[in-house]
Amino acid sequence: MSQAPGHRRVLILAAVVAAYVLSFFQRFAPAGIAQDLVAAFSTTASSLGVLAATYFYVYTVMQVPTGMLVDTLGPRLVLLVGGIVGGLGSLLFGLAPDLDVALLGRTLVGLGVSVTFIAMLKIIAVSFEEGRFASLVGLSMLIGNLGSILAGAPLSWVAQVAGWRSVFVALAVVSLLLGIGCWCLLGEKSPNEHNRLSAPRAGKARFDRTVVLSGLLTVLRNRETWPVACVNFGVSGSFFAFAGLWATPWLTQVHGMSRTTAANHVSLYFAGFALGCVIIGTLSDRIGRRKPVLVLTSQLYGAIWLVWLSAGTLPAGLTYVLFALMGLLTAGFTLTWACAKELNPPLLSGMSTSVINMGGFLAAAILQPLVGWVIDRSWGGALTAAGTPLYGADDFRAGLLLLCGTAWLGALASWGVRETWCRNVWQTPA
Repeated sequence: MSQAPGHRRVLILAAVVAAYVLSFFQRFAPAGIAQDLVAAFSTTASSLGVLAATYFYVYTVMQVPTGMLVDTLGPRLVLLVGGIVGGLGSLLFGLAPDLDVALLGRTLVGLGVSVTFIAMLKIIAVSFEEGRFASLVGLSMLIGNLGSILAGAPLSWVAQVAGWRSVFVALAVVSLLLGIGCWCLLGEKSPNEHNRLSAPRAGKARFDRTVVLSGLLTVLRNRETWPVACVNFGVSGSFFAFAGLWATPWLTQVHGMSRTTAANHVSLYFAGFALGCVIIGTLSDRIGRRKPVLVLTSQLYGAIWLVWLSAGTLPAGLTYVLFALMGLLTAGFTLTWACAKELNPPLLSGMSTSVINMGGFLAAAILQPLVGWVIDRSWGGALTAAGTPLYGADDFRAGLLLLCGTAWLGALASWGVRETWCRNVWQTPA
């Protein structure tokens, strides 16, 4: 039974958002099972940082190629292959007998899920009105963040009950099914613009290397691209590195919280971020402005990092409030994708958003192992009852300083972002 075009595009977006939920879960899962990974592979802070950051290495490298593929071949094939590769990586990670195999599994997971977000942005860009872009991205991220919330306290609980390995074996099946589902839905014929979401039969002819490289250079040579990229690098990079790995060890070992309490803090951070994606994106679209919202949220986000650096042990109620507020403010960086799309040629929405998106994942890929290395350098040799390293406040302080500095890099860069008034201003005088 045929559906109305409006219903079909919502169904297509829903399938891709479901894959995005899985992407978010895989991104932040190491934080929820950090102690399990240390015990399973006998890792130090440095090794744990590398294991978690492997996802970000390949995710970073794949952002620009994904933008090229999505702009030229369409999201359909890209999402299918991503589901297969991500599923294989999840299976390998869940069954890994040692750290090397786990690293390979995380690499394949990062490779597989790296295509989902850019494909989702492309579908929103070509299927819905321009004035709704930030709102729809925010709504999609609200739903997608269900994955990050599940990667906090729920994953920690399931890992203790059923074992973390069984979780990732099950996710391998889910990844494959989502890839096939996206393939089937995007293959449905539509009488309107949705045909652009699937590559034509002569898709290879569309992949003109000269055109692709010319488009990429157009984005990279655009000076207005770079302040936006720096905001994404600083704000989302510090977010991914902290919430994605180091928040839980910091809360348990420095603030003496139980594993469950720490996981609840991280889940609240993600819940605040998810809510913020909708609030901030909708607010920006409603007032028709990008820059004021971006500047305000990034400055306040940086201010909370100063609180973590300067304050000692805080009351539990206050730490919950700060984690929720931090998540809400972190969502301000999601406007960088809208800015990238509006500051570059409309036909290059995939490439422009992928270039911006690469910034945050590059920062996370650098920061996660770097913070671990800094912590190990200051570690005094104390051990837990299980024989694993026990880190204190002084060990973590230098690592937090790195994250704080990165956050403020993004906050300061927000002042250099050009206002777009929520419309494409490519080749329009500033």
